[in-house]
Amino acid sequence: MLRMRGQKGFTLIELLIVIAIIGILAAIAIPMYRAQTVKAKLTEVSNSMSNVASAVGAYYQDEGVYPGALADQTQIKTSLGVAVPVGVKYISSAAVTGATGVITFGITGTGESTVDGQTYVLSPSTTASGAINWIWSGSVPAAYIPKK
Repeated sequence: MLRMRGQKGFTLIELLIVIAIIGILAAIAIPMYRAQTVKAKLTEVSNSMSNVASAVGAYYQDEGVYPGALADQTQIKTSLGVAVPVGVKYISSAAVTGATGVITFGITGTGESTVDGQTYVLSPSTTASGAINWIWSGSVPAAYIPKK
């Protein structure tokens, strides 16, 4: 009488199905991971812009007008007292437009071709009561522009 031994291990079809599932998950996860990595790098840029916006807002509250044109990080630090780490990681340039208070930062070094070389723009909008609302925009893709 022949005895059948129990099978051990996986069949070829089972292994191929597992490999296909892993491939599908990787195809979805890798682009999402890349986008989140770029967003994390851009957080440094938006945080620096927020610091400059606070200083511009304080200047406006004290003087009743926005500061004059500030063409680079040295002028921003001298006039507003805020250091901007241009050239350190992800910020290639920083400027404040005179009389309007619009803040513009150039972006570099994120590793994303659709973001590097683009700009973030933070524009003030003053209400009748004197409050300042900041509006984010820029030339970066919409997915990377910060929410309010």
